[in-house]
Amino acid sequence: MEPPIDWLLAGEPWVAYRTRLDLLAETEQSPGVLAARDKMLADPKLQHVITELNQWPWAVLSSHKSAGQALHKLTFVADLGLTADDPGIQSVVDNIIAQQSEEGPFQVTINVPTHFGGSGQDTWGWALCDSPLLVYALTRFGLREDARVEKAAAALTGLVRENGWPCAVSKELGKFRGPGRKGNPCPYANLIMLKLLGQIPAERDGPAARAGAETLLTLWDNSQEQHPYIFYMGTDFRKLKVPLVWYDLVHVLDVLSQFSWLKGDRRLREMAAILKSKADDEGRFTPESVWMAWKDWEFGQKKVPSRWLTLLAWRILQRVDIL
Repeated sequence: MEPPIDWLLAGEPWVAYRTRLDLLAETEQSPGVLAARDKMLADPKLQHVITELNQWPWAVLSSHKSAGQALHKLTFVADLGLTADDPGIQSVVDNIIAQQSEEGPFQVTINVPTHFGGSGQDTWGWALCDSPLLVYALTRFGLREDARVEKAAAALTGLVRENGWPCAVSKELGKFRGPGRKGNPCPYANLIMLKLLGQIPAERDGPAARAGAETLLTLWDNSQEQHPYIFYMGTDFRKLKVPLVWYDLVHVLDVLSQFSWLKGDRRLREMAAILKSKADDEGRFTPESVWMAWKDWEFGQKKVPSRWLTLLAWRILQRVDIL
């Protein structure tokens, strides 16, 4: 099976851009990449997202799973490959960095109800299910060596335990903790912390990354019995869904496949084989579930193959070497 390169290049400019970089290994300065990037930056849909991200402060974060949250739109823009030098991004960067906590992580406005242990008031705070994405985006935007970003990354990384990252929040959020045992790892926190550490060369092969990866892979092996914080790896988990927002097969594979030392891991290859089995005869992939907040995008439907999903799937299969 071969990737449908011509079909991918004929799609949206961000698909063509990432296809040239990720599947064809072209350089950032190649004519095709430069042309696709210019078209991507001028695209009305992407421009609208950047405009939304500049409406600061963002809407109060009341559900981390809500795909329409600015936090997830920020991550999508970072996934595309935009940097602080692109129009509209530096102001987003400045707003995030200005809201750094004393502890190190960057904050968003959150409202935790009193019956969940919070104050019931809108407050600036951070949790291990949001702040890693802010640091990930800043790192992707080109600020990996910025001292403030390094401080945030170190603070979050330092929360790791032997079984990965727990549910942890800033002091402003009171006694809030997700629906799980205190000693359990939070699968989503581990996923997005690995997403972040995959961007930091000094941490990519470190003990924290290895602990987090082992946690996710162990949960896969024990998916029938272990469901910490009510995160499952069953039927819904295995449905193909983009963009990368929550805890699902494509997101977990996209993150874990970035760690080269996992390439031969049986559990990772099992997950990748499930992904591969969902391709059609032309090597294209069709979404099996959608985020309604993204219904106007080409991947926001379940009727026809999606170029963005297909690109991500082939990128994963190439990394894991299951072709």
